[in-house]
Amino acid sequence: MKILCFIGSYLPGYKAGGPLRTIVNMVEKLGDELEFKLVTLDRDLGDTKPYSGFKVDSWNKVGKADVFYMSPAMISFSGIKKILNSTEYDVMYLNSFFAPYFAIKPLLLRRFCLIPDKPLVLAPRGEFSVGALGLKKVKKQIYFQVAKVLSLYRDVVWQASSEHEDADIRRLAGEGAEVVIAPNLAPLISATDELPAKDKKESGCLRLVFLSRICPKKNLDGAFKMLKGVKGDVQFDIYGPLEDKDYWVECQKSISRLSTNIKVRFCDQVVHQEVSGVMRSHDLFFFPTLGENFGHVILEALCAGSPVLLSDQTPWRRLEEKGVGWDVPLDEPDTFRDILQQCIDMDHAEYLQWSERAREYGLQVSRDEKTVESNRQLFLNAIKKG
Repeated sequence: MKILCFIGSYLPGYKAGGPLRTIVNMVEKLGDELEFKLVTLDRDLGDTKPYSGFKVDSWNKVGKADVFYMSPAMISFSGIKKILNSTEYDVMYLNSFFAPYFAIKPLLLRRFCLIPDKPLVLAPRGEFSVGALGLKKVKKQIYFQVAKVLSLYRDVVWQASSEHEDADIRRLAGEGAEVVIAPNLAPLISATDELPAKDKKESGCLRLVFLSRICPKKNLDGAFKMLKGVKGDVQFDIYGPLEDKDYWVECQKSISRLSTNIKVRFCDQVVHQEVSGVMRSHDLFFFPTLGENFGHVILEALCAGSPVLLSDQTPWRRLEEKGVGWDVPLDEPDTFRDILQQCIDMDHAEYLQWSERAREYGLQVSRDEKTVESNRQLFLNAIKKG
């Protein structure tokens, strides 16, 4: 079976975060039985220069997939049409609902019969969560109405990564929408991988880390506001590409209002291979995001033995019951603050118990074979529907 996948960014890029890792893991785990052909931009998110060592506007072999790196000049209707009409495939796979080049243009070409009418799988990747829809709300509402009038999403098989995203999709696409729950695939992580020893966790101190794109959806500014008033010494390190520089200006204003016991350090971005080490060198991953359909960085934190403090807008739920972290409603900032204080006050012995449980739980999730099978069935269902 040949899968033609459109995605905004792929290897060797890393700045796009979760959506990129989702497809990397899918290709790694299913690439021996499914033939993946990926269409993506020829540069990383926000970069002005293309990757070196790859043929642009041509196919390249990258791991188990064939990858077409499109130049900016080719991401036109005619360029995308050319690829779709000259490539053999059984299923078209779109990894966004709102992406102009890698979702909307292929859908318009399909709607007006300018490309073959093949089965279509669409993964919104968390774009339908309440928090995500609240950003650029008017624009999104207008697009929904236009898409509905044009019937752009007829005969679509929707991929949801969880029951929560299933409900989000049905709320917008209708109860009759064909939705397949196929959780995002985790990377292959070995329990025997050696990790550096955790530094001692001192009571009264906390090493916090945020690792994601700096943009409104990830709610870094909200994290600063939740920290106001905590007692103890806090070092808060920020890693990630500055996707929205205006938003970062607002974040800096919030930083300036924090008391002197909270030290904030912007550490720029980190390549994927270094994420585990970053998590390992901190006590808690703090991520009050407005919406994630999976959150690969959450799994990476857990596998590195870092407990997590999240919003309730991710599939990672009931974490406190498991003893690996917390998931808190965004409208309860005082609860976030209380948990942060609890983590500050925690001594090393108690913290190690949280850390060990976090790693064990992360490894358990990464080895789940049922997730591989559900992703396999996602494409088989699309073929049957087609």
